[in-house]
Formats: sequence, structure tokens, C-alpha cells
Amino acid sequence: MNVYDQAHGLAQAIKESDEFKDYQAQKAVLDQNEELAKIVSDFQQKQLEMQAKALTGEEMDGDFQTKVQELYGIIMQDPLAAQYMQAEMRFSIMMNDVYKILGEVMGIGESGPGSDL
Repeated sequence: MNVYDQAHGLAQAIKESDEFKDYQAQKAVLDQNEELAKIVSDFQQKQLEMQAKALTGEEMDGDFQTKVQELYGIIMQDPLAAQYMQAEMRFSIMMNDVYKILGEVMGIGESGPGSDL
């Protein structure tokens, strides 16, 4: 069994998945509305910044969190943006599941014998 061939097969299966196709279609629709796409991108940047601060243990400004939550509320009121965000979430969940499966096979994230790879 060639690992690289299997990896290419997995990539093709992901590309052909309903989650990926829906995500791509919703992204294409969103990208047609430059202003909305910019708002969504701005929200995603702020969300990443918030996650990075959480991971590093840095204190988060309550005002910043409030602004991110308000921006999320605004985005979710727009049907195009909401559909895009939902499609992105479904694709992200699928990819996270794939990463978990790979991690479990290699003993990453488990405790017990063989987990110190």
C-alpha cells in the first residue's frame, strides 16, 4: 500500500464530498458580494485572533469579545452569509473528524501505551 496514493485518494474523496461541494458553492455566492465577503472575512480574522489569545492564555478584552459576538449576530442575519458560515462549519467538522481518525490511528491524543510517539 502506497501512503501517497492513499493520501491522494483521501484528498479526492474530500473534494467529492457534499460538505466540500456545498462549501465551495456557498463561497462562490458569497464572493459575488464584495461588501458581505469583506464583513465575513473581518469576522473570521477577529475570531482567529480571539482563538489565538485563548490558546496562549492571553487576557481577552471583554469589549473585543462583545464586538466579535455583535459582528456574528449581524452576519447571521444575512441569509447568504449565514448559509456560507453553516457550510463552512459542516466542512470544518468533517475535516476535524478526519484529523481525529488519523490521530487515533497514530496514537496521537490518546493516553496509555504507545501514546508517546
